[in-house]
Amino acid sequence: MRDAYQEQLDTLAEELAGMCDQVADALAKATKALLESDLQLAEEVISSDIRIDELRAAAEEKAFALLALQAPVATDLRTVVSAIHGAGDIERMGDLALHVAQAARRRHPDPVLPADVSGYFAEMGRVGCQLAHKAGDVIRSRDLARAEELERDDDAMDDLHRHMFTVLMDPAWEHGVGPAVDITLLARFYERYADHAVAVARRIVYVVTGRMPGPLAV
Repeated sequence: MRDAYQEQLDTLAEELAGMCDQVADALAKATKALLESDLQLAEEVISSDIRIDELRAAAEEKAFALLALQAPVATDLRTVVSAIHGAGDIERMGDLALHVAQAARRRHPDPVLPADVSGYFAEMGRVGCQLAHKAGDVIRSRDLARAEELERDDDAMDDLHRHMFTVLMDPAWEHGVGPAVDITLLARFYERYADHAVAVARRIVYVVTGRMPGPLAV
């Protein structure tokens, strides 16, 4: 019985880690669609988001079943509760990638981004995907050092997010209000995506140590 129960916990963790990989792929495709005005790729991200929603629902159903049938305690209880919260964080990452793809579709065939800021968003996309993959690695390994790396990687995203405001407030900005609004919203989507990845890693720290790291507004 114990072996079967542990196998269920391991399966749940692997499903959540797989979700991290899927939302990383979604952000990579959404970023490419954004940078290249690729309508087909944007539509692919939009249509595939329902699958991430379904995976969240399935993970939550399994977690609640474990709570009801196994009455876990201590580390196992923290694992199940963190899985419920983590599934929500990962699903939200998928939603944020969806928002990026929707912006690319909304402006098609025109580009969303002026050429002089596209490089920043390429880097935000790279950092976001890296964070999502690392979050999946942390779920699989419960490696606390790896979890701490996400905090440092998130600092890079925060720096990029802040820099975009510097660009937009520069008197030399010549692209008008519309692009400025798009850029403000998009930069926020990437920044929030990163925050949710860090939240997933922090929940693993809680599982392992019994202590939740300092608060993160997500």
